[in-house]
Amino acid sequence: MNVTTRVQARSLRRFRRYYPQIRELAITYEGSSEDIPIRPPDVSAQGMFINTPRHFPEGSVLAVRFRLLHSNYEVCARCEVRYCLPGVGIGVEFVDISEEARRMIEQELKQQDG
Repeated sequence: MNVTTRVQARSLRRFRRYYPQIRELAITYEGSSEDIPIRPPDVSAQGMFINTPRHFPEGSVLAVRFRLLHSNYEVCARCEVRYCLPGVGIGVEFVDISEEARRMIEQELKQQDG
C-alpha cells in the first residue's frame, strides 16, 4: 500500500462506523452489468467500506443500494472509489445521496449505539 492509499484509508476510517446489519446491499459498476460479490460493509453517512475481492480503480463511480435494518429505509446513492485494498475491499465516498438518506443513516447509527 503506497503512502497516498494509507492516508486515504486513514481519512475514510476517521468517519466510518461499523454497521454489520444492512440488508440487500447491491453495487453496480457504472457501465457494467455483472454481479459483484460483496460482504457486509462498514458504513457512515459519508461513505462505506465494502468487502469485495473485486478490484476497482480509484475514482470509479458505483451505484449502491441497501436497506437499513431498523427503519427498513432503502438508501440509493452514487459513490466514488477513494481507495482499493486488492482482495479485501474498497473505500467509497457518497457523492450523490439525498439529505434524507444521510439523516436516516445517522439515525440508524445513533439507534445502534443506544
